[in-house]
Amino acid sequence: MVEFRIDRRSGVAPYVQIARQVEQALRLGLLMPGDQLPTAREVVAATAINPNTVLKAYRELDRAGLVEARPGLGTFVRRSLARPGAAADSPLRAELAGWAERARAAGLDRDDVSALMASVLDECFGDAPPGGPYALDRADRTDHVGHTGHADRSGHAHHADEGTG
Repeated sequence: MVEFRIDRRSGVAPYVQIARQVEQALRLGLLMPGDQLPTAREVVAATAINPNTVLKAYRELDRAGLVEARPGLGTFVRRSLARPGAAADSPLRAELAGWAERARAAGLDRDDVSALMASVLDECFGDAPPGGPYALDRADRTDHVGHTGHADRSGHAHHADEGTG
């Protein structure tokens, strides 16, 4: 089961954080078709966010065709986004974890690593933001000084009009 973490300082709306975490779990193969997502009540108990925020995230995932709500039963994964090289236990993940440990040992913090990774991803995959239902157009992202067209310091893209819950 997925355990959601909400970063209230990120500037990213909690419902978007939940949706992104589900998408990430789908990409890593941690959630598979037929798996049940935590109930809104369970998410509220674990994160102290409004139940409507959880329901909004689940509706967005439903619209994207990733999950389906079954009245009286819960919300279930409809399809996987996992690819063999992206699995949580893949050799590529182990290599990346080793690289991240070396970056940390070299004195880089999370924001440094995020910026470095973003620049490498842009070089390797082009300047487009990563795919997925919650990826935003470059013009919709905001940088750490408030200018349109870049990701914020944490590397998260967000809309200026996103609420907190």
